[in-house]
Amino acid sequence: MSYYGQFGSRTSRLPKEAFRPSAIFLGLLALLVASGWMAFEGYGNARINVFLFVAAGWTISLCLHEYSHALVAFKGGDHDIAHRGYLTLNPLKYTHPLLSIVLPLVFVLIGGIGLPGGAVWVNHGAIRSRFVDSLISFAGPAMNLVLAILLVMPFTLGLDTSGQPEFWAGLAFLAFLQLTASVLNFVPMPGVDGGNLVYPWLSPQWQRGFNHVAPWGMLILIALLWSPRINVWFFSVVYGIGDLIGLPSYQADYGYSLFRFWSF
Repeated sequence: MSYYGQFGSRTSRLPKEAFRPSAIFLGLLALLVASGWMAFEGYGNARINVFLFVAAGWTISLCLHEYSHALVAFKGGDHDIAHRGYLTLNPLKYTHPLLSIVLPLVFVLIGGIGLPGGAVWVNHGAIRSRFVDSLISFAGPAMNLVLAILLVMPFTLGLDTSGQPEFWAGLAFLAFLQLTASVLNFVPMPGVDGGNLVYPWLSPQWQRGFNHVAPWGMLILIALLWSPRINVWFFSVVYGIGDLIGLPSYQADYGYSLFRFWSF
């Protein structure tokens, strides 16, 4: 998710630390590898392993989602992005009190929906063109879609997934979360990446209306998902896309049940 803002751009020479992956991100990678190995080898509690594997993988994908916004913005003219730490893949840099922590966690836990909630503040006045401005918003959900395709590749390539069922189920559920994030973020709602994608092309009058709705856009979208009819339609779209790219839905469903280890 990217936000509109006005900041002065500092184009002075940037230290290498501004582009170096943070220790927190590297720690998340270590947790992903360790929990994935434990799930694959059947070491310890399978449900706890899947929970840690999916939680670490989802947080990493959140970092990559926001990093994609930030990288395109940096290349597009907003060099102050680097000064704000957005190119270090540090999840704490993408923090919004409600959107970054509470809502994404709640929605994954109770609904199996991946809701990217980080925030990258972009100086859109420094961006060189409307096309690049739209590309900034496109980059985040596109990253989720790419991750989904990569995570599904073991299934589409016909690898033997009959062994280590908990590991493969966790992998499938993680791919499913990427698809839900992509679909949600491509919705052309003010305050969501899909809305921000079309914002640069709107007339000034429409942009003023957009800015009034944007602070509440994500909350409106979440409220709509509580409607049974819209909820069914949303998941039918996600499962439909999953079928197209080769995601086994039964594996994703099993992964979700394992992820919710406290319900057993």
